[in-house]
Amino acid sequence: MQTRQIDLIAFSPEHLDAAVSLSRQAGWPHRPEDWQMALALSEGVVAVEDDRIVGTVLVTSYKEDCATINMVIVDEAMRGRGLGRRLMDAALRIAGNRPLRLVATAEGLPLYEKVGFRETGRVLQQQGVVRETAAPAGVEPANASDVTAIAELDRGAFGADRGDLIAYIATVGEFAVIRREGRVCGFSALRPFGRGEVIGPVVAADLNDAKALIAHFIARRPGQFLRVDTIAATGLGPWLTEQGLAHVGDAIAMTTSVNQRAADATATTFALANQALG
Repeated sequence: MQTRQIDLIAFSPEHLDAAVSLSRQAGWPHRPEDWQMALALSEGVVAVEDDRIVGTVLVTSYKEDCATINMVIVDEAMRGRGLGRRLMDAALRIAGNRPLRLVATAEGLPLYEKVGFRETGRVLQQQGVVRETAAPAGVEPANASDVTAIAELDRGAFGADRGDLIAYIATVGEFAVIRREGRVCGFSALRPFGRGEVIGPVVAADLNDAKALIAHFIARRPGQFLRVDTIAATGLGPWLTEQGLAHVGDAIAMTTSVNQRAADATATTFALANQALG
């Protein structure tokens, strides 16, 4: 069977069960609900051979500022036939002229470099059963009226308007914030994901604030499985390890744009929403 006999069609909710099966084959922890969230925020295609889903890709657009390409999976029986390149070409068409970002595995790196991505840094996957810790001072649960301020702070740090993502997280998870002089100046999010829960995004003015925002949720989940996807350059990794979140893998942050919108120097993204969503 040749790759040309595989059709690419729009990714729709009816394809979610097959997508979950593909991600499990790849060793990914995504639950059906994690796929539902990704699809709700994205457009994409699936590759179909004889009514069987053999590949997926999603494009999550953050207004016109940028887009992330994610959930790129090819059935292990179909690899080496150019299907990954077809899926990427379809994703590039969906993204249009937006600057693009993705987080790559080592296996996907050669393909992404061929289509114009370049490395910008490393992402550390840290996870585990967290230890009991005291709740930090100065961090409080967010309320519904904080969501707009959280989205604005995230926009400045990430360099793109992710209001839809922030609003979605507010429906399935919770936020914590640091306030100074009545203003939200840092936040973290917690939501169910994979084997347990993920903390992210985390946006803060400095490393100490980031630790406090993460510790707020760790303190509420002693003995529970948590995950944080952090950017290596932030220096957060060693502290996460001390909390029981072991460094279990690296990934490569990539972009197509050398002139992507500058992030706000007053706030830094210390942890991603997850590797797919940035």
